[in-house]
Amino acid sequence: MTNMDVIQKGLNKISNAAQIGGIEISVLDNGLGRGTRIAWINTGSGLRYKVVIDRAMDIADAFYNQHNIAWLSNPGVTAPDRFSKGMGWLRNFGGGLLTTCGLSHVGGPESDEYGERGLHGLISNTPAEIISIIQPDPANGKLEMSITGIIKETQVFGPILELRRTITGKLGEAKIVIIDEVVNRSNTASPHMLLYHINFGWPLVDKGSKLLWQGKWNSPTPDSPAKIFKEGIDFKTCPDILAAHSGTGEDVAFIDIDADEHGKAHCGIYNENLKLGVFLNFPKKQLPWLINWQHWGKNEYVTALEPATNPPIGQSNAREKKTLVVLEPGEKRTYRLELDVLEKNKMTNF
Repeated sequence: MTNMDVIQKGLNKISNAAQIGGIEISVLDNGLGRGTRIAWINTGSGLRYKVVIDRAMDIADAFYNQHNIAWLSNPGVTAPDRFSKGMGWLRNFGGGLLTTCGLSHVGGPESDEYGERGLHGLISNTPAEIISIIQPDPANGKLEMSITGIIKETQVFGPILELRRTITGKLGEAKIVIIDEVVNRSNTASPHMLLYHINFGWPLVDKGSKLLWQGKWNSPTPDSPAKIFKEGIDFKTCPDILAAHSGTGEDVAFIDIDADEHGKAHCGIYNENLKLGVFLNFPKKQLPWLINWQHWGKNEYVTALEPATNPPIGQSNAREKKTLVVLEPGEKRTYRLELDVLEKNKMTNF
């Protein structure tokens, strides 16, 4: 019997649909995140997660049954800092299941004739204007739920990029669907870069967990003392804590990810001990790159799979390589990312 069968069977035994699942809005009232709006989404399938409305509707905590699947940094959810510069982005990088990077710059701090840009851009430090919340209504056969907001990367004289984000789910399904539409609202052309920083943590990530992706890859840091991505190393099997990854020790691969016959790219992570995996799919035409970040420090043990329009090389470098996306006034780009949490007996893609 599926989760949805169970829901249908019990409809006449509940008074309030929230007994099964739905969306609950609240405001944090303590610590570094005080005053920050959030939305807890419960799919009624074992998957529940926290959308941080004041941080571009990114996703912080995420659980499947008793298991955490996301990595949370030491500060966790913090209030946004809309004018963060340089490496300041790291001061309130909460990790979480999703941190959005962009909308006009992805990469390290840089400055050129087009302006000054901090690490990974501004969008993740920008609050959303919520324009729609649709609750499930199982009594009327409606199991879908969604939350939609608008997040603006804007200033006088431009650029003005607007992100319309919808996060959807369905009662009984351990699945998150993110649909993003980015539009240039200014009267001049605007550069555009986007990266979905999807961060996984313990216990899903543990020694022996498998990273699942296929494609040609290259390492931008061949001389790093914390090197993971090199021939002869099984970099798709998560190691134990590494002393070389204390402090700033890390490694990253830029992957030209393979696509299936339908043009979709697939990647994920699987823990055999838990018999549990998290799997992503997205159209390669929309997000042609995948970045795999690995940082195996003590008390900071994390790996990330990051679908992106570009590797995190920065706006200036992408412009020089002629790979920078430029949106004309009124031009739109749409992105769709699906995340499934699956137990071993339900796995089909890997």
